[in-house]
Amino acid sequence: MIRLVIFDLDDTLYNERDFVYSGFMEVATYLSNKYGISKNILFDDMVNILNSRGRGKIFDQICEKYHLKEKIEYLVELYRYNNPNISLYEDAYKVLEIFKTKYKLGLITDGYRASQWNKIKALNIEKYMDKIIVTDDYGKDYWKPSVKPFQIMLDYFDVKAKETVYIGDNPNKDFIPCKKSGINSVRIIRSIGDYMGIVVDEKYEADYRIKSLLELEKILEEIQ
Repeated sequence: MIRLVIFDLDDTLYNERDFVYSGFMEVATYLSNKYGISKNILFDDMVNILNSRGRGKIFDQICEKYHLKEKIEYLVELYRYNNPNISLYEDAYKVLEIFKTKYKLGLITDGYRASQWNKIKALNIEKYMDKIIVTDDYGKDYWKPSVKPFQIMLDYFDVKAKETVYIGDNPNKDFIPCKKSGINSVRIIRSIGDYMGIVVDEKYEADYRIKSLLELEKILEEIQ
């Protein structure tokens, strides 16, 4: 039977794009106050660059466009360490409310630790989780697809891999450690997200695929 349910964070429990936009506004506000440029115009420029060219060097392009002499590293820090205006997906909220009395709950999330902890605090998610692992707290060797954070979870709860299920969204890294360790895996494919269209070899894919976390109960019953 399933005793432990582990969740990914970004684009699994909340819309990660909301964090991106919150960081953009932090940087836009800083630049607006310093140079007198409309923060809304700066924000829109950042979003347009993101949508047209993807992530990477967005702030470089903003500084080049407006001839701003800024240390890009500082702008990245403003973005990365902002206190985000984010909230749980509705289905995530409902599932966590139901599951907190039925299973042990864990969270494993990659990303810079200050950013991830700011997200966790903003989402008020600690009240649901029995164990939270921000892999960066342990070092890059613990970032997914490492099996190390998953083994920490299993050891902490003294459960077997077959008694555990993990839910994530990124097949490039989320389910590889599950395959290696024998943990049941579920991929959430939402209508929006960076990895929704990615197709990988079945050996890297999750055991189950869902479009809403509300489908999880049925999946867990099937695994049982």
